[in-house]
Amino acid sequence: MRILLVQPAKQSISLGGEEVFLYEPLALEYIAAGVSKDHDVMIFDQRLEKNLRYTIERFNPQIVGITSYSVHVNSVKKLFERIKTLNPSILTVIGGHHATIMPEDFLSPSIDLIVMGEGVFAFKEIVDRFEKGEGFHNISGVAFGKNGELVKTEFQKVVDLDTIPVPDRSLTAKYRKRYYSEWMKPLASIRTSKGCPFRCNFCALWKLTEGRYLKRSPEKVVEELAGINEEYVFFADDESLVDAKRMKIIAQLIKDAGIKKRYFLYGRSDTVARNPDLLKIWREIGLEKVFVGLEFFRDQDLDLIGKGTSISDNKEAIRILLSLGIEPYPTLIIRPEWRQEDFKELRQYCRHLGLNFAGFAVLTPLPGTDLYEQLKDQLITNNYDYFDFIHTVLPTTLPLKDFYNEYYQLYMKSFNVFRSISRLRKYPLNQIPSTLVKAFGFYNRLRKAYLDYDN
Repeated sequence: MRILLVQPAKQSISLGGEEVFLYEPLALEYIAAGVSKDHDVMIFDQRLEKNLRYTIERFNPQIVGITSYSVHVNSVKKLFERIKTLNPSILTVIGGHHATIMPEDFLSPSIDLIVMGEGVFAFKEIVDRFEKGEGFHNISGVAFGKNGELVKTEFQKVVDLDTIPVPDRSLTAKYRKRYYSEWMKPLASIRTSKGCPFRCNFCALWKLTEGRYLKRSPEKVVEELAGINEEYVFFADDESLVDAKRMKIIAQLIKDAGIKKRYFLYGRSDTVARNPDLLKIWREIGLEKVFVGLEFFRDQDLDLIGKGTSISDNKEAIRILLSLGIEPYPTLIIRPEWRQEDFKELRQYCRHLGLNFAGFAVLTPLPGTDLYEQLKDQLITNNYDYFDFIHTVLPTTLPLKDFYNEYYQLYMKSFNVFRSISRLRKYPLNQIPSTLVKAFGFYNRLRKAYLDYDN
């Protein structure tokens, strides 16, 4: 059978995402790996290619599968409507994070099946049954509409990650040179674990594994890593450093295998603060950048979101990373109710930590989180295009124009200009002009984001 898998682009009003970084569609490569040995499979990355209609007419798929985060919901629905218009006989399947936590949002005449949870085996079963002309009613982790109602089966939340096939990266060969994060280009991605043992109320990832931290065996991780061609590798885990003992084993196996790469991974500030020796080991084998969620600059705000870290953890984590020559990529959260003095304090905090750069995100109650349940009655919009962590979906204390001016000033005044410029040394010379154009294009849109709202 001919199967087309689509990585969607966000709506034009949404900010961030592919304007700032672009990771390979790892979820689709996993899905493809379950069926590509027996079927003709194509991955279409709409972030990099726009003519989906031409691809469908040329490839003539019998099944189209699309993945989706919350910010993609509207664009994905439109894609499926176009696909069904082109060929009503195509079996349309949606999966991904939002489909898992809010399958009812995809109850649509243009969407035949909704896959929840780890979709590799469910999708394979769908393909097998469709080929045989059989129904889908009792496949684990699958939902569909019936008489206007959603019918669904339970999905397995705790899975053995070692039983899942290695992603089929051959299907993204034509795109691979274009995946990146800052100077790391081309950038491959690998998943070594899933889930998180912590209980942040703005995150739903821990719920998808019942609070368990699921791990692949170190040997499987290193075996896959050895087959990746790219020099730069992003660890696409919910949190990579939770199990320090395991990460030391993986580091040693990488060293023993003679694998020479440069790595980027996620790490909580308290995990980094408690394990400087682990970070030193990883620095020696190529760890270059750590994405660390500092979240807030006040302990009471950290307590508010149930983070389980402290301001002292944040300070120590940044100190350790900088001392080891590892670039910290910290993120901090903006509360919609902030006034000018709060933004000013955050700018001072960033300078005090000696940060070269940070990402700033508006506190966003995503569907499926405890925070969403607490604040859903306060939402100023239910339009998922705005759930991009940059547009506020909660009321602001400041007028929107002032709020976004303060937001813009965070990027302009939170860092020492010479430190910021020094980061450009990490980029190849031919990438610097386009990097600056993208950055200032983003900042300009951010400053004017208040215009995206109706009165």
